[in-house]
Amino acid sequence: MAWVSLLLAGVLEVVWAFAMKQSHGFTRVGPTGLMLVAMVASFGLLSFSMKTLPLGTAYAVWTGIGVVGAFAIGIAAFGERVTLGRALAVALVLAGLAVLKWSEPG
Repeated sequence: MAWVSLLLAGVLEVVWAFAMKQSHGFTRVGPTGLMLVAMVASFGLLSFSMKTLPLGTAYAVWTGIGVVGAFAIGIAAFGERVTLGRALAVALVLAGLAVLKWSEPG
């Protein structure tokens, strides 16, 4: 259950990052409200997952999902460029997350 909570927390991190971008510096009420709700829910789920998962693993996976998700949303929703360097950086993040998961005891 901790891993499911952590994955959902990571998805909500992407939601609040997207909503923050859409808030235009907190000048738009709807996206700002969505950002706040998603942020609180994301932190809550992260906290729940940390009851059983190690701090370093949980936090790294949570931020990693945010990094990869924000990268993908930036490309899909905002037309951000995909360069070899950016794609390599995301691949390294994913590789690091995989190693963390596989090295988890039990």
